[in-house]
Order: sequence, then C-alpha cells, then structure tokens
Amino acid sequence: MRTKNFGKATALALTVVWAAGCSTTNTTDTDTMGGGATTAVPTTTTQSVTDSAMSGTSMSDVKSLATIFYFDFDQTQVKAEAAAALRGHAKYLVANPSATVVLEGHADERGTREYNMALGERRAQAIARVLTVNGVSSSQIELVSFGEEKPVVMGHNDSSWAQNRRVELKY
Repeated sequence: MRTKNFGKATALALTVVWAAGCSTTNTTDTDTMGGGATTAVPTTTTQSVTDSAMSGTSMSDVKSLATIFYFDFDQTQVKAEAAAALRGHAKYLVANPSATVVLEGHADERGTREYNMALGERRAQAIARVLTVNGVSSSQIELVSFGEEKPVVMGHNDSSWAQNRRVELKY
C-alpha cells in the first residue's frame, strides 16, 4: 500500500513540476503601470578591458571589472559585451586556484516563482560555462538562483525588469 501511495505522490509531484515549467509569461516589454513612459534599459556594466591591460593575478585587477551581467527577457544567452570582463575574471581564477566565486542568478517578476528560479539558475550556468571555457575549474564556481526574490529595483516597467534580469558575480 505504501508503494502505491509513493507512486501516486511521485506522479503528482512530477505533474506539478511539469505544469510549472509550462506556465506562460508576459512576452511584451510594455509599461504595465499605464504611464506610457519608458526609460533606457541597461545592457551590461562591463568596462572595456583587454587581456594584455590586466595582469589578472591580483584582486585589485579584478575590482575594476564588471560583476553584474544583464540578460534579455526570458533569455540565458550571455551578451557579447560581457566577454572581456568574464575573461578577466577567468584569468584571475585560473591564476588563483584557491579563489572561489558565487554566481547569483536573478529574474524579473514576470513568470511563476518556479519558472524564475529555474531561469535564474540557467543564467548563472551560462556565466559559469563562459568561465570554464576560459580555464576556470568547476570546483571554484558555486551557483545560486534567487529567481525573482531579490530585485535590485522595485517597479513594474521595462527599466526595472531589465535591471532585475542579471547574474551577480561575487568572490
């Protein structure tokens, strides 16, 4: 009897997870507050850094690099402008194998809580892939997803949502 109940509970849990993953989200980036005014959307906070301009072996070199990387709506693709900063972080982590980094994935408020948790994790994984491709050991990287739970800006418009779709890199 317990085995039968366990099987039913498992089937129910899988159905709920599947249904949560299939939820719909608002695919328009319009201002839902009715004001009609929109503001500029940040793309990334990377600075122009060449590999030769940074020795990459000290924390002071890394402090000049961007640590927040933004994503488009419902996307996990790392933007091209983030590449230089991520190469700089990778260079530091490769030169300092005892250093570790936490990648915190975030999403905006649109979508279900479960969907946004998964999206935040996929975004952190995308940044982790860039770091590992550049030589960083996966043992130096920890992934955390906050989904929509820690917005950097409270608001219900394009500008707020754009700033909340991010991965924060923390040493």
